[in-house]
Amino acid sequence: MKFTRRANANWKGTGMEGKGTISTQSTTLDNAQLSFKTRFDEGVGTNPEELIAAAHSGCFTMQLSFLLSEAGFTPEDLNTEAKVTFEDGSITLIQLILKGSVPGISADEFEKAAHKAKEICPISKLLNTTITLSVELI
Repeated sequence: MKFTRRANANWKGTGMEGKGTISTQSTTLDNAQLSFKTRFDEGVGTNPEELIAAAHSGCFTMQLSFLLSEAGFTPEDLNTEAKVTFEDGSITLIQLILKGSVPGISADEFEKAAHKAKEICPISKLLNTTITLSVELI
């Protein structure tokens, strides 16, 4: 399977005083605001680190669902929080925090599937940083 997805960013002005927008092919983001405040402070809009967290948590959770289904389990609920740490100009850590409800699976089987999903998730493979995972079967 091969496909291409698109997004577009536009910026006007300096890094601190300027403003920008980001849009995605699906239009889920349609001229969403970008600014110094949305990235480094509290502002209305989004930022690259938040978008990476969204992409990683979504990719990992979908990958885990595929692995569980292949193993004969149907997840009732998988919830992954991704925390992206930005430090001194680099993303230094991504913490994936998984809570899931999967009938009939043991905690050990769930944890093994989660770790495999972390390793083979396309976004995990793309990122050049430390990625940790905590797993809780509920």
